[in-house]
Amino acid sequence: GRAEGGVRDGHAGAAQAPVAFRLLSPAKVSRDRTVLALAAQKAGWGTPLPPGDGRGIGIHHFFRDTLVAEVAEVSVAKGGALRVHRVVCAVDCGRVVNPDGVQAQIEGGVVYGLSAALHGAITIEGGRVAQSNFHDYPVLRMPEMPVVEVHIVPSDEPPLGVGEPSVPPIAPAVANAIFAATGKRVRALPIRV
Repeated sequence: GRAEGGVRDGHAGAAQAPVAFRLLSPAKVSRDRTVLALAAQKAGWGTPLPPGDGRGIGIHHFFRDTLVAEVAEVSVAKGGALRVHRVVCAVDCGRVVNPDGVQAQIEGGVVYGLSAALHGAITIEGGRVAQSNFHDYPVLRMPEMPVVEVHIVPSDEPPLGVGEPSVPPIAPAVANAIFAATGKRVRALPIRV
C-alpha cells in the first residue's frame, strides 16, 4: 500500500507527492513552507512505514495569522479499525511568550479535533438531539490519544493567537493518512474506514 498522503487543495491531478508539491508551489509563501517543511521533517516524511500504516498532512491558516501544519500517522487494521499513533505539529504563532502554553493549546486542539473527527456524530430523533452527555457522545479517551509533538517556529514577529489553530488540520491529516494506508478517500465526518 501507499505510505503518505496529503491535502491536494483542488490539485487532484498533481503527479507529485503532496509535501513536495506544496513546497515547490510558487503560490505558497515562505511561512507556509516553513511550517510545512518543519512538520514533515520532524515526522520523518518519506521514511517507510509498515503495511497498513500511513502518514497524512494538513495545514491551516488560523484567522490568517497563525499557521499550523500537522502530520498524522495512522494504522488501519484489516477489519477497518483505525488507530492514530502520532501527530506532529509545527506552529508559527509569531513571538512566543509562553512556550508551555503554546504546547498545551496545540495538544488540546488535537484532542478536541480528533474527538470531533472520530466520534462527533449528532443524531436527531423525533426532532430532538439524541445525545445528552458524554455517556452517549464520546470524546477521545486516554487509550485512544496519540503521541503529540509540538514544534514552534522561531519568530521575531508580534505574538499571534494559539487558541484553537490545531483543530482544523487534524481531520484532513488523518483522512490523508487513511488514504495513504488504504487508497480510500474519507469524504464524511465522523471518520469511518
